[in-house]
Amino acid sequence: MLLTVAIIGPAHALKGEVRLEIRTDDPEGRLAPGTTLPTDPQDAGPLTVSRLRFDGQRWFAAFDQARDRTAAEALRGVRLLVDTDEDEVDEDEESWYAYELVGLTARLALHPGHEGTPQVLGEVVDLEPGIAQDRLVVRTPQGERVAVPFVEELVPEIDLEAGTVTIDPPGGLFPGLGQAEQTEETAQ
Repeated sequence: MLLTVAIIGPAHALKGEVRLEIRTDDPEGRLAPGTTLPTDPQDAGPLTVSRLRFDGQRWFAAFDQARDRTAAEALRGVRLLVDTDEDEVDEDEESWYAYELVGLTARLALHPGHEGTPQVLGEVVDLEPGIAQDRLVVRTPQGERVAVPFVEELVPEIDLEAGTVTIDPPGGLFPGLGQAEQTEETAQ
């Protein structure tokens, strides 16, 4: 099974270095210099890492196949993949891969006393990594993208068999759904 370990961002400097959006908990192992990775789209690679560095906030890499800024910029948006045996995938119930979540129908959580069919909020289109927590990206039926912090309080249930994810958003997170919470300053 192919999993995304990083997405190539903008070119950095003149010698082919790019910024990476990391999607793995082991960037130094998965993206070590000398490692050759398949890509999505396939016509962009495979790419061989020639240099990897972390500046304290962001990861940067250079590839043997992109030695200058122009070649590096052409790689923007390419996904770096790693081939993983399904047996290696962590079966921890609290761990989810983007491929497991993308395509699920996002439904509004029903609260006690409310019955019926939960309202459809949209479709999960991505899982974005974050510093404090990841964000589940939902495309609403109107085409808007809403980033939901991927925490149990807001995403209490994922049912892969039913193809649904239950979301309990605060007011104002989804357009037309509840009012945004007021702070004490705005309430006074």
